Amino acid sequence: MTQFQYKAMDSAGRINAGTMDAANVADLELRLNRMGLDFIRGREVRKRTPQLTGARIRRRDLIAFCFHLEQLTAAGVPLIEGLTDLRDTMEHPRFREVLASIIEAIEGGATLSMAMEAFPRVFDSVTISLIRAGEQSGRLTEVFQNLTESLKWQDEQIAQTIRLLIYPALVGALVTGLVFFLMTYLVPKLVTFINVMDEQLPLHTKALLQVSAVFVQYWHVLLTAPLLLVAVAWYAARVNPSVRYMVDAHKLRIWLLGPLLKKTILARFANYFALLYASGISVLECLRISQSIVGNQAVSEALRRAGQQIADGSSIGDSFEYAGLFPPLVLRMLRVGENTGALEAALLNVSYFYSRDVKESVERLQALLGPVMTLLLAVVLGWILFSVLGPIYDLIATIRL
Repeated sequence: MTQFQYKAMDSAGRINAGTMDAANVADLELRLNRMGLDFIRGREVRKRTPQLTGARIRRRDLIAFCFHLEQLTAAGVPLIEGLTDLRDTMEHPRFREVLASIIEAIEGGATLSMAMEAFPRVFDSVTISLIRAGEQSGRLTEVFQNLTESLKWQDEQIAQTIRLLIYPALVGALVTGLVFFLMTYLVPKLVTFINVMDEQLPLHTKALLQVSAVFVQYWHVLLTAPLLLVAVAWYAARVNPSVRYMVDAHKLRIWLLGPLLKKTILARFANYFALLYASGISVLECLRISQSIVGNQAVSEALRRAGQQIADGSSIGDSFEYAGLFPPLVLRMLRVGENTGALEAALLNVSYFYSRDVKESVERLQALLGPVMTLLLAVVLGWILFSVLGPIYDLIATIRL
């Protein structure tokens, strides 16, 4: 298919513009008519690139998609009619195009999971695997319900992480900007006056002047070097799997943030594992799918080792203990769930355990970060003021004598 850029009008007279895949202009007009739009004009842009379609679709749009399909399938509405109604009411233009393509694929004989595979940037492997399992088992409504809850949980986790990072990022930027201003502008203005005093300067004042000289001479290096280092590490991690593994492993060891990141990843893994396992997918397949969605190469490698142990005949609890993923308390929960046949419930308990732990840790960190950043700023300002005003006060005292 070819991708076309089109302009069309809806029933209210509003102009809609966007892109859509079609075999030719006539096919494009037919697809737009099915969406309730009157074709005005269109031109060929490029060959179809499904990976790019829907790249900007938000998680909230996916939540709405899963929720509406859950309600429609539970009410007995045929899948194509439900997708058509959802397409006609979807506000996101890109998602509307994706739904139109999915409807076309299903009308051509594809299943929903097969049609969704054409859009990997919109629907991840877990979503597609769950829907495929739901189609085979006849539990599609339950799958959509689980997906809705899982996506909402992810949204809460991301919002929680943003709340944790935004305050220290803003205060850190303020402190960094203030330090640069003091070291590159204010302190150099006072250097001449301090040197004119011809007095023996204390050690902390000499240190301040040396630090200020470094800032004045190398301010551009101090600003660009950290950004350049991060960019080089990011690029190297993308092109070299070994570097990516080292970077991801280091992330889990960062003071304060590393343990939080690991708990967040494991909570997400346990939640997805429970969803996949409850849908009838085998344990080894659950682990294989989970490796691609944890977002950390070190954790993914640990899951691979655990899967290998299970394939060799070990129990789930022993395999995760060998992989070094979970603490003893969580391993005991998994062993109990495995022995009693309630592995799904045990995994959900693990997810809840980590989610609650992360939430409480974030709340403690947020309460602690404010005083710590304020103290840091006070120490920096105190050092500068004491180093500059101390010699001036000594000179005034000498003059009075």
